[in-house]
Amino acid sequence: MNGLGRYARLYLAFARFGLATEMSYRMNFVIKVLVEVLWLGILLLFFNEIYRRTGNIAGWDYYQYLFFMGCHYALAGVIETFFLENCVGFAELVRTGDLDHYLLKPIDEQFLITGRGLDWSTAPNILQGGILMVFALVVGHLPFDPLRLALFAVLFACGSALAYSFLLILASGSVWFVRNQSLMELWWLFTTLMRHPRQIFDSAWWAAPLGMFFTVVVPILLVVSVPAEVMVREVFQPWTVIGVLLATTVFLWLSRRFFRFALSRYRSASS
Repeated sequence: MNGLGRYARLYLAFARFGLATEMSYRMNFVIKVLVEVLWLGILLLFFNEIYRRTGNIAGWDYYQYLFFMGCHYALAGVIETFFLENCVGFAELVRTGDLDHYLLKPIDEQFLITGRGLDWSTAPNILQGGILMVFALVVGHLPFDPLRLALFAVLFACGSALAYSFLLILASGSVWFVRNQSLMELWWLFTTLMRHPRQIFDSAWWAAPLGMFFTVVVPILLVVSVPAEVMVREVFQPWTVIGVLLATTVFLWLSRRFFRFALSRYRSASS
């Protein structure tokens, strides 16, 4: 318990420091938040125009898709707020040799490297996504019950952990590539795939193998789709819920092992 309390206090210190840094440049913070709000507004206008001409997209009606969009926005907000900037900055730590200082600290390296800073300017995205999900549920009269809500919360946490695992694996490649711009481009590809329901890959024969690959081998399509399906679709596939739980366990373990392996291959600045 003392160990968990120590990590909690340290993380709160990281959060306070990050907030103080953001507030030192308040106008920059406000502009970044406004850009995120504007981007969500543009997405809503775009999909509103699409749904004005069609009844559904890949079996998702208008309010179901609004909920899906809110779920994606909230989950992406979690990753961007707590992990993205830290993982992107890992390459710079390797290149400059500053990683040595982190490895000498008496604390878990993965926790310190991936959780050392919070990007508070993207935290409002979590709130925006939550508001959009509540709006879709209420206005769209979507099915709701406590069991669905509890299962959604569990799967949302699993989706966040799964996305974090992919990000950590990509960032760990910086030990070999140093400048990981190409690797991080894969992350933006993943986020683009997460933005759409997995059912869109069922619409054409040539897309089905791609959808299967990103569902089974690299299950990025499960990150947002399954939590949203559980909450707003009247019928969902139980095997996908089991798949998310299993994939989260496997990829958390795999990303941890790969991160440790990458550190074992790191050549320090003093070597």
